[in-house]
Amino acid sequence: MSTDVQGAWWGGEGIGTVPHAAIAAYGGDTTLAAAKFAEHLPESVQLVVLVDFENDSVKTALEVAGALGPRLYGVRLDTSGTLVDKSVIPAMGQFDPRGVNPQLVHNVRNALDKAGFESVRIVASGGFGADKIRTFEALDVPVDAYGVGSSLVANHGDFDFTADIVCTNGTPCAKVGRTYKPNPLLDEVS
Repeated sequence: MSTDVQGAWWGGEGIGTVPHAAIAAYGGDTTLAAAKFAEHLPESVQLVVLVDFENDSVKTALEVAGALGPRLYGVRLDTSGTLVDKSVIPAMGQFDPRGVNPQLVHNVRNALDKAGFESVRIVASGGFGADKIRTFEALDVPVDAYGVGSSLVANHGDFDFTADIVCTNGTPCAKVGRTYKPNPLLDEVS
């Protein structure tokens, strides 16, 4: 859960996930956004950082872990099911490389361990429900926690959407795979 309000539903508390919107607000710099986020949270909050903004989760996870050190509780993999993370490209053709897949998780875990960040946890989200979790668990994929938000909503396929920041101060700044798409049904609010 990213907030205490969400946590109240399930008897838990928020653990401080750095959202894509904060990363966009810092010009796409995940490490800077994470550092600024950490400045405003009590030490007791377990800080989790999304590391897929640039679609290079291994590189970003290592940068964030290096900058935050022991303050970092975990990294969250949330690669879109229509994208292939840069670290998985060399293995394409051997499995479905899209989205958060077992190979991506292994790549991030191995890189973090090799760099001395064995205590950093991995949260996997984006398209996870009971069946996908069962598959990951059967394969012994090193995931510490799963994000399952959309799967908890009835008819989630009909109402599943995100409201990403795609432009800041007139400059495009979006997570890889997202872009500004004008909608004539919406009116600008000023």
